[in-house]
Amino acid sequence: MVHVRRKFFEEAERTGAPIAKEAVKRIGTLYDVEREAKGKCPEDRVALRQEKAKPVFDELENWLQAQLPKLSGKTKLAGAIRYALSRMPKARPYLSDGRLELDNNICERSIRPIALGRKNYLFMGSVGGGKAAAIAYTLIETAKMNNVDPEAWLTWVLERLPDHKINRIDELMPWVWKAENSQTAA
Repeated sequence: MVHVRRKFFEEAERTGAPIAKEAVKRIGTLYDVEREAKGKCPEDRVALRQEKAKPVFDELENWLQAQLPKLSGKTKLAGAIRYALSRMPKARPYLSDGRLELDNNICERSIRPIALGRKNYLFMGSVGGGKAAAIAYTLIETAKMNNVDPEAWLTWVLERLPDHKINRIDELMPWVWKAENSQTAA
């Protein structure tokens, strides 16, 4: 929904279109509910969303469908509405699953360093260097996603790797390291 909102926000800034401003306001109401749901357990988030966000979401979708025929199909605002309507069925499951978020900002923030450095990867020296960097970044981000210190995990893996059987590679995963180290700490 953050991308949907951005398109309307940009159009409201550019043209001041009342439809774009109203769309931003309605989407803002969905984010208000999310701020209220933050920190609650999944079941409570679903209950809150069903009570407060679902009516807004449904009305937003219906309202956008009603606005589209009023506009020239070639305008950016019509494009923003079509974009929103194509994304809403994909966003709707967040209303009934408390583990889901309204947008994917958390994921996008986690991959931003990779996206920002993408052009630099053209200068890794060789195709092999690029592949090695991709593997290293993947390992580090996998460790972070599993709440594992990448440096400690990679040190642990590199100590075991020379004598480790390739068909047992799953025993070197970050969650295995985490389980072993949580047992020794306990």
